[in-house]
Amino acid sequence: MTEGTISATFDVYRHDPSRAEPARYQRYTLELTPHTPVLTGLLRIRAELDPTLTLKYSCRSAICGSCAMQVNSKSRLACQTQIGPEIARHGRIVVEPMRNMPVVRDLVVDQKPFWRNYDRIQPHLILDPRRPMPKGRENPMSPEQVDRFKETPRCIACAACYSACPAVEADPAFPGPMALAKLYRFVVDPRDTAAQDRLVRIQPDGLWLCLRCHLCTEACPKDVRPSERIRDLKELAIGAQGATEFGSRHAVGFKESIRDRGLLDEMLLVRKTYGVSGMMGQLGQGIKIYRKKPELLKKPHPIPGVEEVEGIYAALDRPEAEGGAK
Repeated sequence: MTEGTISATFDVYRHDPSRAEPARYQRYTLELTPHTPVLTGLLRIRAELDPTLTLKYSCRSAICGSCAMQVNSKSRLACQTQIGPEIARHGRIVVEPMRNMPVVRDLVVDQKPFWRNYDRIQPHLILDPRRPMPKGRENPMSPEQVDRFKETPRCIACAACYSACPAVEADPAFPGPMALAKLYRFVVDPRDTAAQDRLVRIQPDGLWLCLRCHLCTEACPKDVRPSERIRDLKELAIGAQGATEFGSRHAVGFKESIRDRGLLDEMLLVRKTYGVSGMMGQLGQGIKIYRKKPELLKKPHPIPGVEEVEGIYAALDRPEAEGGAK
């Protein structure tokens, strides 16, 4: 072994859906320096060991997003992931295609579901044709207005967040973290004229399916923080239409319970979420819960220092608070 190199074992997912053979993992071993990107290792495998390996890449500089895949079960850019830390942590490098999208071959996936859900919620600028642009120049914005976009312009549409999202896995109709983060970016754009309509439509369209697991933020190679933008979008949607369906009513009920008592009032939360008529449909489940934990049906007493909780909420409710969309 050459000085300064390590023995890197790659277990690479191999599958061609057009053939009858089942998917498998093929092992390759290379001598590489610890700072070598996973993508470089895969390209060496293809060039020196196995020319049939199929993968997708372009810029090799974390700009285009083409080389997004799973490396040791984490969705990320292969050009940005060095082999040294992966070998130290896992002993090998397992490379797989992104989740939540069908495999075309080996490490390449069909991103049609990703883009179909993206297009469905129209995360782009919609102008009013009756309102002409300022003559001779673009529609100007102040630095403060641009700052409201947060980190969203950094997005390179790599789909790593979509691959990491358990909500997409549970319900393929969920728009996905990138689409919702991009929708936030245009909803707060002062030039956009369709924000209200889209905020109303997005609630029943899957906004509240987000699990708040933050795996999308962990996967994002550009620190867009999609989970935080989805949180902001939820606040904007409630502001536009109020709490009108299960997800938003649950969020508001949870907030009110903690704000009033510092503890979660289970019965209040069920009532706020489902309403009195909806609670009747949960009666059987409620009886089972009562038999096992009757204390859950008792109204909790306020915790000591509950006024401090109110102070926290008051600070968050100020318009200038981070993420406080009013």
